[in-house]
Amino acid sequence: MLTYVRWYWPDEDRWNYDELGTDRWALRHVELRASDGVFMAAASLAEVLIARDSGTQGAVTEYEQRYGFVPEAPFPPPNSALEPALESLPSEEFERLWRDARRQVEQQTAPDTLAREEQ
Repeated sequence: MLTYVRWYWPDEDRWNYDELGTDRWALRHVELRASDGVFMAAASLAEVLIARDSGTQGAVTEYEQRYGFVPEAPFPPPNSALEPALESLPSEEFERLWRDARRQVEQQTAPDTLAREEQ
């Protein structure tokens, strides 16, 4: 069963939203800068694995530069002294945030991608 959580990281002024699998690993991750509402990440573990398995050198790096990182450990980390307070989130709210974040992240990176393709 999937669960959806959000947590705030005050050091970076970011809200983090995660879709967690039964093993508590993040399947999708969204980061939203609280001060201005800009999405900083909208990354999917499945897409990272596809990039990794593509055989293309640098595919994962390119993916992470565009979409951000997916947490690389079960969440929350065991015995973490800095463990943030998790709040449950309805799946519908996560899906709305996911769509908005992907759209914004893709729009932010589109001009860079076009410039690289033209070179």
